Amino acid sequence: MATPPILSDEARQAALAKAAEARRVRADAKQRLKDGDLTFLELLDAAESDEILNNTKILTILESLPGIGKVKARRTMEAIGIAESRRIRGLGENQRRGLVAVFG
Repeated sequence: MATPPILSDEARQAALAKAAEARRVRADAKQRLKDGDLTFLELLDAAESDEILNNTKILTILESLPGIGKVKARRTMEAIGIAESRRIRGLGENQRRGLVAVFG
């Protein structure tokens, strides 16, 4: 296993701040989905211009939708042919269309 890079204190603090911001943005998007303030299609559109959202796993997004649990999210992804580890940026055009057809 490779050793992690040696970072200066400033670089470490910057990395921690960047990670905290990414967690905050993802949590906010998931909460807005749960509350109904954001639709699945709006999230996909926003992810095109937001690198943090674009790097979010599809499974966690689907589980955040109202009325969609872990089982339904996984079954739907399997039916469409999407791996559980797939992120928004990695969706193919057919996969995206399939998700929009089900959750759009």
